[in-house]
Amino acid sequence: MKVKDILAKKGSQVITVREETTVLDAMSVFSSNRVGSLLVVDKNDAILGIIAARDILMAVMNDLQGITELPVSKIMTKELIVATEDDNIDYIQAIMTENRIRHIPVLDGRELKGLVSIGDVVKLLLKAKDVENRYLKDYIADKYPG
Repeated sequence: MKVKDILAKKGSQVITVREETTVLDAMSVFSSNRVGSLLVVDKNDAILGIIAARDILMAVMNDLQGITELPVSKIMTKELIVATEDDNIDYIQAIMTENRIRHIPVLDGRELKGLVSIGDVVKLLLKAKDVENRYLKDYIADKYPG
């Protein structure tokens, strides 16, 4: 299974914010879109970084009053770990686990193809296991001719 299998079901829409967006405004975007991360882009939509809910939490904990003016560019992760559509799901799961991240942007060169979450990965792996279990149960129950 590949990352493109997730994107085929999930779609390629990614919620982004501009680098000058305040942390407070980003909180609103998180809430209204029910997402766990936001890509931070410049005025030309070039990807600059990513912010996760934990980044927001830490910003609030460090300076509750300042979040009304603090831009997301000050709290974003700039060193992105990215995937390609042809990356294997097991590889992506290992990368997410090893780096303790929950979201990976999917790129083709510089073109954004989507965003994959650990939830997306787990969902696909569980579905594959369910199909395999069903096949094995049917095989054991001798439901196949021959």
